[in-house]
Amino acid sequence: MVLKLKQKIALGAAFLFTLLMLVGAVSFIYFNKSIANQNDILRDNYESIDYTQNMLHALDIWNTDSIAAKKIFEDNLQKQEANITEKGEDTLTQNLHSYYYLSKAQYETQIRYYINKIMQLNLAAIIHKNENAEKNTDDAKFYITILITICALVGFTFIFNFPGIIANPIAKLTDGIKAIAAKNYSQRIHLNRKDEFADLANAFNYMAEELDKYEHSNLAKILFEKQRAETVINALKDASIGIDNNGIILFANQQALQLLNVKEGDIVGRSKEVFAKQNDLFNYLLKEESNQPFKIVVDNKEQFFSKETVDINNSNGVAGIVIVLKNITPFKELDVAKTNFIATVSHELKTPLASSDFSLKLLEDERIGTLNKEQKELVQSLRGDNQRLLKILSELLDLTQVESGKIHLHLQSVEPFLILERALKAITTAATEKNISFSITQNVTDNIQADEEKTSWVLINLLTNAIKYSAENSTIQINIQQTENKVEFSVKDTGKGIPEEFLPKVFDRFFKVPGTEKTGTGLGLAISKEFIEAMGGTISAESKLKEGSRFWFQLNTV
Repeated sequence: MVLKLKQKIALGAAFLFTLLMLVGAVSFIYFNKSIANQNDILRDNYESIDYTQNMLHALDIWNTDSIAAKKIFEDNLQKQEANITEKGEDTLTQNLHSYYYLSKAQYETQIRYYINKIMQLNLAAIIHKNENAEKNTDDAKFYITILITICALVGFTFIFNFPGIIANPIAKLTDGIKAIAAKNYSQRIHLNRKDEFADLANAFNYMAEELDKYEHSNLAKILFEKQRAETVINALKDASIGIDNNGIILFANQQALQLLNVKEGDIVGRSKEVFAKQNDLFNYLLKEESNQPFKIVVDNKEQFFSKETVDINNSNGVAGIVIVLKNITPFKELDVAKTNFIATVSHELKTPLASSDFSLKLLEDERIGTLNKEQKELVQSLRGDNQRLLKILSELLDLTQVESGKIHLHLQSVEPFLILERALKAITTAATEKNISFSITQNVTDNIQADEEKTSWVLINLLTNAIKYSAENSTIQINIQQTENKVEFSVKDTGKGIPEEFLPKVFDRFFKVPGTEKTGTGLGLAISKEFIEAMGGTISAESKLKEGSRFWFQLNTV
């Protein structure tokens, strides 16, 4: 039967463990036996000697204190009668008892004689037991020494031979792996064994043979495919950088090399962590996880790029990633032009609309003249349309401010109650028209760091939406709650709710939940999100169908 390496190691370890247990068992047996002998001496003989010495002492002090001497003698005689352990000790103790109770004064000589005999008998027993204990100790030393010697010889042999069993094949395998790493595919390993190392050597030889075949049959094809891949990569219009799973940079096309301002030999084949320490742009690309556009100055001209990360897949799964930088400068320029156009048109339209709104308000004033019923309805309709246009233009102006990145914030310490008070004043009329009441809960001790005007605008927007989608005669819950270093403003309505699939989109620009009223631009929540995040806060929403919606935002305390 051929034993595998694992079985050899297990058997060797089991044998050493058996020897160790045998040494421990023998030592334990003799150790317990020695302790038992010592306990026997103490219990059987030393106590008897102590009793006899006490009785002799009682006889010596009898004449000076007979009462105490009698008590000492009789107590120790009673204990001796209960501690008879040696052959003949029983007869001597009975004789001692008989003479003492016949007449202590008359037979004191005989009493002392038997006391001394009991003492001598126990002393002789102690000497005999001590000799036996020494003999047992010598036997224990002998057997334990033999066992330890055997274990040491076996252990030394095992330690001397076992490393070679493991190390020698490993050394040969290491040499073979180094040869393969140096592309010496003719390397082979031969081991005269029939264990796992032999299987490993056979597998290594098979691998080397296959690599040798592959090297000679596919080298030209591989080189051709490499050149073709490099041609395709360099033909890409977008800057591209490939990185494998080990963090090694595989390629960088000409557009990427130009942006990074390096040569191909300075980046390809290097570790991404090492190169990132030398190139700030590459370091930014590795750490930046968002897809927000960023600016790079190329040839003294500002250009805008967006980053996209694409996985490299093979039959084993993801083999690496490709970082693609798309030049979006033309689109950015168009976006800026669009923003400026909207801002200009909105501003130009807002002035005449505001003037016409004032004129319509004057028409409603009876001091100027009285309108009939049809004229009043017409003026009210015109004024309503005018107000909606002004609101849309205001939101478009806020949107252009957000898109241009020029949100002007006046951050200061603000009392949350003042923001709530300002918002309630703005929506009182709308709430009264639908007979909507408010349930207000406040638990705040600190002020918030915010722009009072823009925070009020956000809360007004949330309350206006809540009024719009709540039924008449309903109640809207307003909760202002402080948690550690943040204050949360929450508005909960009793509307029909928002389907779960649309919740992630409610803060997108121009988004409207399907099935809702078509009034409004769909910009209010998007602008609210920009304002709150610009102040370092967060905004979110939760909703259940037929149970209403809750919109909330959090701002930092001072």
